[in-house]
Amino acid sequence: MTFLYNFLIGLFGSFIGVLPPGLINMYAAKISMKEGRKRAFLFSVGVCITVMLQTYVALLLAGYIGKHPEVVSLLQKVALGIFISLTIYFIFIAKDTRREMRDHNENSKRNRFFMGMFIAVLNLLPIPYWIYVSITFSTFEMFSFSQLELLVAVIASGIGTFATLALYVQFFRPKEHSRKLSLNMNYVIGIITAIISVITFLKIIKEI
Repeated sequence: MTFLYNFLIGLFGSFIGVLPPGLINMYAAKISMKEGRKRAFLFSVGVCITVMLQTYVALLLAGYIGKHPEVVSLLQKVALGIFISLTIYFIFIAKDTRREMRDHNENSKRNRFFMGMFIAVLNLLPIPYWIYVSITFSTFEMFSFSQLELLVAVIASGIGTFATLALYVQFFRPKEHSRKLSLNMNYVIGIITAIISVITFLKIIKEI
């Protein structure tokens, strides 16, 4: 039964965690809109691999983090710095997505996979998120940290993440929507990261 619990928590936990508009899913939507769904799916696969690694690390550290809450505080401060940097980049530095994008052929296709891994690495939120989720459900004896069951949760988190990103990729279809959408997606991503920065900052201030 714990196998099923770990799988469902990993699946729906990642699906719900990625579902709200954020840096990764909006970037996947932007790639789909400007370059096509195939490259967006390659980006999504790269994201999922990184997310699974982050989930695995988070679950391994969950027991230790539960006894040392100052580690969570440190992660929040690191995440705040990253999101502030991303906000500055996407609002003031990144190119306008409404401009015509050049096709970089095969190199661009291959690089979308590694770009997905890199963008996901910048997002540290899955680590404290999964620490909180796993510890919370474990107190109700609905989550197990044994190695095999932990791997089940990790694989499920990758499936749930890909399913959510696939929704964003399918929704922003490049041919039908690229002419209609006049909004700079980098501004959208920048605003989202700014909001997350403010929320993270308020949490840090509240804990002081």
